[in-house]
Amino acid sequence: MKVTREDVENVALLSRLSIDEKDMDKNIQELSDFLEYVDRLQQVDTENVMPTAHVLPIQNVFREDVVKPSLDRDLALSNAPESEDGYFRVPKIIEE
Repeated sequence: MKVTREDVENVALLSRLSIDEKDMDKNIQELSDFLEYVDRLQQVDTENVMPTAHVLPIQNVFREDVVKPSLDRDLALSNAPESEDGYFRVPKIIEE
């Protein structure tokens, strides 16, 4: 695909980027190279390749959920400027 100056200017506009005039030719070439690479990737035969989210096999390394002692509620609320019914009281920020 032939990338034009207008293509680069449009991408820059959509990306909210400004491109110096002196860098325009370089950006045209880089965008062209990138699009050629994507075109080559689209031509790769992936018919017999299983879809994956990860290229390496992974397994869950998280620990089992276990209830452990935590900070006492009354102690936590003792540092709060305001509390109500066992909860932190904060200013309303969402309008109805």
